[in-house]
This record gives sequence, structure tokens and C-alpha cells, in this order.
Amino acid sequence: MADNSVEEGMLNLIEEVCDDDVIREERDIDLFEAGLLDSMAAIELLVGIETEFGVEIAPTAVEREEMNTVNKIIHQVQIRYEGN
Repeated sequence: MADNSVEEGMLNLIEEVCDDDVIREERDIDLFEAGLLDSMAAIELLVGIETEFGVEIAPTAVEREEMNTVNKIIHQVQIRYEGN
């Protein structure tokens, strides 16, 4: 899967979990501070990432600050996906 496909797939997944299409336009907003992501939704997102991309990111493996924006989440998935 090319980076573009990972990026588009991640945008779809994050939009679904956050239930808001604003994530496509404002990819650097803090999803937690904006109220778009909470701890339960974050776990749902991690499960979705594993299901969709085969990439496992344990909640304890990254700091919240490393996965609090759309761009950071996509980056974390891409670096792990490329390592597969």
C-alpha cells in the first residue's frame, strides 16, 4: 500500500472515529483538546489501525503528544507500516 493509500485510509478512519470531517481540513489541531478524541475513542482508533493496516500501536508505546493530531497519527502509522 502506497503512502497515499495509507494517508487516505487513515483520514477515513480518523474521520469515522472522531465523527467529524473537520479533521481533513485542520490536520494539526489537537484532537483531544478539540474534544474530537477521548481515551475510549483513542482505543477504538488503535484497534482500527491494527485491523485496517496490520499495524499494532500499544497505548503505552507512544505518548499522547505523539498522536494528538491527524498528521502525527498518520506519521506514526506510516513509520510502522513501512517497517512491516
